[in-house]
Amino acid sequence: MQLNPTNPELIDTHAHLYAQEFDADRMEVWQRAKDQGIQHIFLPNVDQHSIAAMLDFAAMDPEHLHPMIGLHPCSVKADYQEELELVRQWLDKRPFCAIGEIGIDLYWDKTWLSAQEEAFLTQVHWAMERQLPVVIHSRESTDLIISHLKPIASDNLRGIFHCFSGTVAQAMEIIDMGFLLGIGGVLTFKKAGLDQVVSQIPLQHIVLETDAPYLAPVPYRGKRNESSYTKIVAEKLAEILGTDIEEVAAVTSANAKRLFGITHK
Repeated sequence: MQLNPTNPELIDTHAHLYAQEFDADRMEVWQRAKDQGIQHIFLPNVDQHSIAAMLDFAAMDPEHLHPMIGLHPCSVKADYQEELELVRQWLDKRPFCAIGEIGIDLYWDKTWLSAQEEAFLTQVHWAMERQLPVVIHSRESTDLIISHLKPIASDNLRGIFHCFSGTVAQAMEIIDMGFLLGIGGVLTFKKAGLDQVVSQIPLQHIVLETDAPYLAPVPYRGKRNESSYTKIVAEKLAEILGTDIEEVAAVTSANAKRLFGITHK
């Protein structure tokens, strides 16, 4: 299946296309993405149960489908030490583009907060040791995560705050630490207010994402998200910033390639 050269090059920096929601039409979803100009998709891991499906899908097009490894905060439970050990073993076994999806989630369950914090910082330090970016889940925990990262901020600590939906002040703190902001379908939600925040953020600090199958943009809100909808986010971002999709595509794709070390189309 060929990439479509007529569209501006876009990159989806965060999509779970290996998930069971795509079992019936996964390759068609990937082809639709390519038809819309999406040339690279980055695949965040969740826990031990997602690794095999993620790697199998990535193996279908290893030049353009890029797996990460990490333990998602919502999977941090009583067995989190064993889960972390498995992440460490995989890091020793083969290359990954990033450590992710990692972070802290205070929306669903705070029972394992201290364990989430430990798992997050452990994986951050692994990323720094291995010179890999991190992809951070920060649902209702942005300030807490910033407080953990500030003391260890350095040129060797970089990555994406996935699904950023915070304030301008939070965005600037994140940018000051050298991180990028992952912007997806929430940008198209009328009452989210993210458009007002993003309008004040220079494009060089932004990457595009979908979080497929979740958080589909308008007009598909509430339905299954997919990587082809990255173009909808890019169009909305261009509208907000008063530019065209070509500039949005060029800058955000360059940001993603630089972060993940991608040197080819």
